[in-house]
Amino acid sequence: MGATADAAGVNFAVFSAHADGVDLCLFSADGLRETARIALPERDGDIWHGRVDGMRAGQLYGFRVHGPYHPTQGQRFNPNKLLIDPYAKAWSGLLIWADEVMGYQAASDEGDLSFDLRDSAFAVPKSVVVDDSDLPPMPTGPRRPLTDTVIYEAHVKGLTMRHPAVPDALRGTYSAVAHPAIIDHLVTLGVTAIELLPVQGFFDDKVLAAKGLRNYWGYHTLGFFTPAARYGLGNPRAELRAMVTALHAAGIEVIMDVVYNHTGEGDEIGPTLSFRGFDNQSYYRLTEGGRFYANWSGTGNSVNLTHPMVLRLVTDSLRHWVSHFGIDGFRFDLGPILGRQDPAFSPEAGFFAALRQDPVLAGVKMIAEPWDIGPGGYQLGQFPHPFAEWNDQFRDGLRRYWRGDAGMTNDLAKRLLGSAGQFDWGGRGATSSVNFVTAHDGFTLQDLVSFTTKRNLANGEDNRDGHGDNHSDNLGVEGPSSDPRITAARAQRKRNLLATLLLSQGTPMLLAGDEMGHSQGGNNNAYAQDNDTTWIDWAKADADLTAFVARLTLLRRTHPVLRQRSFLHGRYRGDEDVPDVLWHRADGSRPEAYDWHDPAFRCLCVELRAAAEGPASSDVIFAVFNAGPEQALSLPKSQSAWHLVLDTNRPTAAPSLAQTGLTAPANAVLVFTAAPEGAPL
Repeated sequence: MGATADAAGVNFAVFSAHADGVDLCLFSADGLRETARIALPERDGDIWHGRVDGMRAGQLYGFRVHGPYHPTQGQRFNPNKLLIDPYAKAWSGLLIWADEVMGYQAASDEGDLSFDLRDSAFAVPKSVVVDDSDLPPMPTGPRRPLTDTVIYEAHVKGLTMRHPAVPDALRGTYSAVAHPAIIDHLVTLGVTAIELLPVQGFFDDKVLAAKGLRNYWGYHTLGFFTPAARYGLGNPRAELRAMVTALHAAGIEVIMDVVYNHTGEGDEIGPTLSFRGFDNQSYYRLTEGGRFYANWSGTGNSVNLTHPMVLRLVTDSLRHWVSHFGIDGFRFDLGPILGRQDPAFSPEAGFFAALRQDPVLAGVKMIAEPWDIGPGGYQLGQFPHPFAEWNDQFRDGLRRYWRGDAGMTNDLAKRLLGSAGQFDWGGRGATSSVNFVTAHDGFTLQDLVSFTTKRNLANGEDNRDGHGDNHSDNLGVEGPSSDPRITAARAQRKRNLLATLLLSQGTPMLLAGDEMGHSQGGNNNAYAQDNDTTWIDWAKADADLTAFVARLTLLRRTHPVLRQRSFLHGRYRGDEDVPDVLWHRADGSRPEAYDWHDPAFRCLCVELRAAAEGPASSDVIFAVFNAGPEQALSLPKSQSAWHLVLDTNRPTAAPSLAQTGLTAPANAVLVFTAAPEGAPL
């Protein structure tokens, strides 16, 4: 599919089930002149195709598709509109928001039922013929198991734009992510995978462009095979490959955040740029006879993954990123849309079946955002193996526990053990839960402890956008503070949240900048802020907090008991005489049934053993999570001496032998190990 170049020419193939004809349009090197228009001569089933001998890579092209224009029946063909190849591997030029890109007359009283005769070619990016035949295959990346994975969610530009060691000319690009200064930071921090916000071809929404804003996050995809040119210096494809290669050399995997649930064409009043003009009825989920779109994404449309050729498009795209760019995994935005059948979500949907049988995608990490805004759209825990899922219940539970909400200790216990209530079915592991406290969507960690209400006015939506309930706490003053008591309390809260994240069973995910104290000024929906709001200010980085996160990831690497795949249920396994997990109160007693619902029970202690996946004595951790006042602490009996290896109240303290007369400090996390003599602490 798409444009396939060889030594003698280029073959073009596109899909349309309802078209009457497809024209290939060739353009001059500057994209300003249409130099030829060729009707594709062949049709096999619903594939229109033709070959142009003598053509070479670099040729600019587009398509015009002929067919009926009956919007009330879902048909929106308009050959006056130049269309981007859905399989294009590169674009040339930018989208110009002119009325000509609409398939209808923008000023007509009939709205989208009218028909526009103007040519849109001047305003639409041109597809570029790319020859991949000479590219060497990308070697397989580190392929770490999820048990050993620590994810770092980052934005190409936001991560690199203000780093003083990155040359000005490279900042904000794929090449900047590959810079040794960035990679050294990731390695030192102890992350094993970087999850990049969308880097597939996208453009700035019309409404944002009118406000002088940009689509910063990139959730407006149209180029499923196209690296976003805005992060390139001149050859985005080569630069992205080089970035992946450099990260792999450092032992870091690359996960792409991908948007296959909707496209940037929006609803019925959106532009005709590609899919809509090729075959609106096939590519999109339509309602009310076909005029309107199922808007389960909240962005105007939903892609129709129940159609075999649309499903093929998406799976071809995934294979392309793995084979040609060495991508190690994917995070699927609004995942339930991909599994909607009739239209209810189903774990047995064709999309999931296609992925699970695909040999190219075998072993690639698959992560779902398990919600959309459609009916029955919250599907946490319902995705099939091998999917992992973003766990918002982990996020909200930790925030509420450390904020001091009453009755959250029972929930904390569930989150510490991988949220078995959601994920322990069908052979799934505790690593299915992608645990996070913050993500790109919402407050940063610094803002979580500095603001009680969002500050989104800069987005131009009168502060109506973004989540209203963030389970945040300003600890005394709204916004920035120089009061040493408040800054100390905020630092302690951040360390508690980060420690709980890295000590929990599951797959941890950090938000880039949290380890440095990055603030967005209280903006919890910074999707349109391509500026200092979102660009990490490395010059103001909190070095102590960064070192603390590195200490946490080292602790996690050192102790396999903190990253078991098996769910821990307090069971006796094999010949072991102790269960795999034991709960304690601070005084050493076991919690009774009523304790779990007691609002005053705010100091939870857990004894983790490797009994689920190894000898119970091989690795033992005793962790204390005290969201209440200081109280006396009793350690469990152990054959080995207990060592205090982490105290969020004293983040730089070296490991030490536990003494008698211990206390659990107020609002702190403690970690003890019962390591045999000579074992790493």
